[in-house]
Amino acid sequence: MAFDYKKEYKEFYMPKNKPSIVEIPKMNYIAVRGKGNPNDEDGEYKQSIGLLYAVAFTIKMSKKGANQLEGYFDFVVPPLEGFWWQNGIQGVDYTQKENFQFISVIRLPDFVTREAFDWAVAEATRKKKQDFSKVEYFSYEEGTCVQCMHIGPYDNEPATVSLMHEYAQAQGYQLDISEKRMHHEIYLSDPRKAAPERMKTVVRHPIKKA
Repeated sequence: MAFDYKKEYKEFYMPKNKPSIVEIPKMNYIAVRGKGNPNDEDGEYKQSIGLLYAVAFTIKMSKKGANQLEGYFDFVVPPLEGFWWQNGIQGVDYTQKENFQFISVIRLPDFVTREAFDWAVAEATRKKKQDFSKVEYFSYEEGTCVQCMHIGPYDNEPATVSLMHEYAQAQGYQLDISEKRMHHEIYLSDPRKAAPERMKTVVRHPIKKA
């Protein structure tokens, strides 16, 4: 049976729809950086998603190819995630989507080394005949965060964020968003298929002891 990170690490991917404090260890990702409104049809964000999934599925399907990756185990491709920020703003201003900067990511299985990653990018480039030069290997340790399952449209996230910040403050923490610690979203629903009011998104913010 394929290893499913969402099921094996529910504390990271399936939190309740009320805030909680969580310690996030170092993880490795397939990543693409960009900027602009994520809703733009021809924007950098939507282009990044195609690049990420192409590399993720190249790794997943390597079991059927000539290059057998050492330590390979079958896995469900983890959900799409995004780290977001806007220069000069602490947090996120949802009314200024055109000013978004992002790192769009998909978690890598633990067996994927830098060498295996570089092979997958080269293989995706060869098969898709596309430019994958924006794809990078990204290691990140979030540390202490407050998170919550947001249910509903993305534009309604500020209400969930307010609850998260109030909860963190009550627990003796303060917000710690910076250039290195960012607003983080994990997308558990496909916006092309799910009704907006039913979409599930994990929202996570870095915090530190007050």
